[in-house]
Amino acid sequence: MKFLFWLLGLFALAVTLTLAAHNPGYVLLVYAPYRIEMSLSLFVVGLLVLFVFAFLTVQLIAATLRLPEYVRRFRSERAHAKGRAAMMEALGAFFEGRYAVAEKAAALAMELDEGSAINPIIAARAAHELREFDKRDAYLASAEGKTVGDTTMRLMATAKFNLDQHQPLAALDTLKALRESGVRGHVGALHLELKAQQQARNWDAVLDIVNQLEKRESMDTTAAEQVRQQAWLEKIRAQTQDASALLSVWRNMPDEFRQRTPIASAAAHAFIQLGDCKNAQQLVTDSLDAQWDSGLVTLYGDCLVGDVVGQIEQAERWLKLHTDDAGLLLALGKLCLHQALWGKAQTYLEASISVSPSRAAYTALGQLAERLNKPDEALRYSRKAMEWV
Repeated sequence: MKFLFWLLGLFALAVTLTLAAHNPGYVLLVYAPYRIEMSLSLFVVGLLVLFVFAFLTVQLIAATLRLPEYVRRFRSERAHAKGRAAMMEALGAFFEGRYAVAEKAAALAMELDEGSAINPIIAARAAHELREFDKRDAYLASAEGKTVGDTTMRLMATAKFNLDQHQPLAALDTLKALRESGVRGHVGALHLELKAQQQARNWDAVLDIVNQLEKRESMDTTAAEQVRQQAWLEKIRAQTQDASALLSVWRNMPDEFRQRTPIASAAAHAFIQLGDCKNAQQLVTDSLDAQWDSGLVTLYGDCLVGDVVGQIEQAERWLKLHTDDAGLLLALGKLCLHQALWGKAQTYLEASISVSPSRAAYTALGQLAERLNKPDEALRYSRKAMEWV
């Protein structure tokens, strides 16, 4: 469009000059005492030249006035480009594990006024990995007062730093501040909260968070089951001083976890320590009926209160199915020893040792020898037991 106007203007000028060339008119300029007379054509050309000169002069003055602003903008854009390049270098170095380089590049980006809050966050994370905690905190402070997204980055980084330094309560406070800032349903924050609750040993909260992560398909099923198992184990271990609380935990536990050997073993130990052999025997029996375990059946011989004869009969029924189980033979030996069935006790204990020697079996044989007034044998078995520490 601009070209068309120029073209029309040139045509108009050509027409004007043509007409003026055939016009014998002239122009008279008087400024006393001076008098200038010239042809109309020359006057028109002079006006055009004057207009062009004035136009160029104005443009030159305008450009001169804009020059400082142009220089400032040029310098700003160049600094921004350098800052962006430094930021990219910092990101690359951080994910490559070159933390010193990452910190230096991120600090340079901050000096060049590259405005993204990711620079102080990367610098803080790199300083944290280098264990320069004072510098890390200074970088974090410089990231405050940004947008909601930048605040999220800062709080997430702060929570991670708290967890790395085993400060779960501080991490939970930081994650609470993140939720209050309007960020909800953040899967990464849930993973951090899971670690914080584990460090703080808040096992009910751990179970709740695992359920949330699994519903969002943000946690592998196997990993979730492992965390749940750990949580229930820790809940059992926390109740070794209160029989009623332990029983409540056991009854509230899902059946699938009750039948798991590590949990059943921990619960049986806890019940035995609290003198509740009835519940210990029941849970061991239920667990073994569901899934046999040689280590768990050993605990069956540690419950020596109540109907021990019935326990022996139950264990002998199991023995028909598991003839070479060292743990079952050891349990039978202990039960028979408690009932003063000396011959059967010795037979079972020696059979257990023949399958798999253990400190517990030698110790039980030493106790049997003492009751049979065989001090030399008792001493020999005691020495054998010490060899299996």
